[in-house]
Amino acid sequence: MALQRYKLHIAYDGTNFHGWQQQILPSGQHLRTVQGELIKAMQRLFAQPINLLGASRTDTGVHAVGQVAHFDVDSPIPVERMAMAINGRMPADIEVRYAQAVDFTFDAIKRAKNKQYRYRIYCSKYKPLGIRHMVFHCKHNLDLDRMNDAAQRLIGTHDVEGLSAAGHGRLTTVRTIYECNVSQVGDEFQIIVQGSGFLYNMVRIIAGTLMEVGRGHFEPTVIDTILQTADRRHAGPTLKPQGLCLEWISYDEVSSS
Repeated sequence: MALQRYKLHIAYDGTNFHGWQQQILPSGQHLRTVQGELIKAMQRLFAQPINLLGASRTDTGVHAVGQVAHFDVDSPIPVERMAMAINGRMPADIEVRYAQAVDFTFDAIKRAKNKQYRYRIYCSKYKPLGIRHMVFHCKHNLDLDRMNDAAQRLIGTHDVEGLSAAGHGRLTTVRTIYECNVSQVGDEFQIIVQGSGFLYNMVRIIAGTLMEVGRGHFEPTVIDTILQTADRRHAGPTLKPQGLCLEWISYDEVSSS
C-alpha cells in the first residue's frame, strides 16, 4: 500500500462537544471535540498518526450534517468500507457518512467554494422540550415577510465585519452571500444562509438580527446600515449555538485518486 488522501463527509450532534477543533487545556486535559474523537478512533483503526483537517471549525453546541475533512493514510481498507470501519469506533453522536479517495491537491479548507448553514428558531410560549438541543426558543411572534425583506439585503459581496464577533482573526472581512432566506414550518422559522465563507459567529448574529427585525425591534433596512458602517453595535444579539447546523460545503469537482 501507499499513502493516499481521503475526503470524509461527517455529521454530528454538537450538543456534548466543545466544537470541532481539537483542544488541549494547559493541564493537559483533552476537551471533548469532534475532531478529537475522530482522530482518536482513526488512530486506533489505522495504527498510525492521523492529521485530520476539517473545513469548518464549528463552535461548542453547533451541529453538522455536511462537515468535510481530509487526511492521509497508508491503509489496506477499501474506500467503500472506510466509513463503516471508522463508525464502528465512533460514539453515537458522530457519523462518517462516506469516504472518498481524492488527489493530494484536494484541501478541505482551501478548496471550499461555498457553504450553507441553517438556523432554526422555534416560536412558542412553551419550551420545545423534544428538540431543545436543535433550536433556539423565541417566545415572541415573528413577521416572516419583514425577515425576508432584511435577508435579501444581505445577498451580494460586502464587508461583513458588522456581522461578526470581535477577535475574528481574519485578514479580510469581505464575503459573498449567495443566498439568504427565511421560511416558516408551523412554529419554526428556518434561516438559510449560503456564502463563500463566514466570520466568527456571523450566522448566529445574522439570525439574531433577523429575529429582531421579525419582532419589530429593527426595520429591515438595519441590514443596509450594518453593511455600510461595519459597526457590530447596529446588529442583533448572537443567538445560542444549538439552533445552528452546517448543512453542506461545496468544492470544485474533486479528482478521485
